[in-house]
Amino acid sequence: MDLLEQALKGSSRAIARLITLVENQGEGADEVMEEIYPHTGGAYIIGVTGPPGSGKSTLVDKITLKLIQQGFTAGIIAIDPSSPFTGGAVLGDRLRMKNVDTQDKVFIRSLSTRGSLGGLSRATCNTARILDACGKDFIVIETVGVGQDEVEIVSIADTSIVVLMPGTGDEIQTIKAGVMEIGDIFVVNKSDREGADRTAQMVRMMLELKQSVNNWTPPVVKTVATEDTGTGDLVEKLHSHREYLTQSGKFLERRKERVKTEIRKIVEERIGAQVKRFIEGRSSFNAMVEEVVARKKDPYACARELTESLKRLE
Repeated sequence: MDLLEQALKGSSRAIARLITLVENQGEGADEVMEEIYPHTGGAYIIGVTGPPGSGKSTLVDKITLKLIQQGFTAGIIAIDPSSPFTGGAVLGDRLRMKNVDTQDKVFIRSLSTRGSLGGLSRATCNTARILDACGKDFIVIETVGVGQDEVEIVSIADTSIVVLMPGTGDEIQTIKAGVMEIGDIFVVNKSDREGADRTAQMVRMMLELKQSVNNWTPPVVKTVATEDTGTGDLVEKLHSHREYLTQSGKFLERRKERVKTEIRKIVEERIGAQVKRFIEGRSSFNAMVEEVVARKKDPYACARELTESLKRLE
C-alpha cells in the first residue's frame, strides 16, 4: 500500500513497479486494484489498432505529443507480441516514440501479449486503470497489430482509431475485416504513397454501406506520421468524437458495457483457474487421458464426467 500511495502521488518508479506487480499477478495484486478503483474514471482512453507496418507507433507518438502541447498529461500502453516459446517480447514500440519518451507528462509502458488473443495483453485493462488513477488525462493503447481479429480494443477504448496504409491490399482486406465494425476514426497513414486516395475512398464507401446505429459517421483522415502531416486534423477529430459521446450519452453507455465485459472476464478467469486446479488435482485424470489416447473413451465423455463431478462439489 506504500507503493500505491507513492504511485498516486505521481512517482514514475512506483507506477512502474505497481504495473509490474499487477502484470505478474504478484501477491496483493487484486487488493491493490481494489484500492485503486475509487481513484479512477477521469482518463479518456484511445485505442489504436491496424495491420503491422502501418505506422501505429509513430502515429501514437505524434498524437500524444499534440495532446501534451494542449496541456494534457498522457499514458501510453504499447502491446508487443510475445514469443510462444519463452514468453518474452521485443517490446520495441518505444523506439519509434522518440518525441514523447523524454516528456515529463507522459508515462510509457510496453506490455507483451503473453498469449492473449485480440491484440491486447491480459494486463492491459489493469495497467490503464493504474495510469488513470495516477492522474493521466489520456491513455493511448496501441495493439499488437497481428491481423483482422483485433476487435478486443473496443471493450477498453472510448475512441477506437483504425490505421491503414495504401499499397498493401488492405483496402481490399478492409471489406471483410472485423475492425471495420469498431473504428470510430479511420486513418490512412503513409498517405504520400501511391494509392492513398483510392484507399481512403474505398473506406468511405464501406462506411456508407454499413448501417449506422448512431449519428456519428467515422471520419477518414489521411496522415504521414513521420512528417507530422495530418496529425493535427486527427487530434481534432478525436476531440470531436469525445464531445459527441458526451453530449449523446454514448460515453456512459460505453463505460457500462466496459464494466460488464470486465466483470465477466474476471469471473471467467477465476472459474477457469478453479477448474484447472480441480482437474489437475484428480489422480484419475492421467488415467483418463490414457484411455482417450487408446480410444477407449472420447474427450466429450471425459469432460462430461469431470463437469458432473465438479457440480457435486458445489
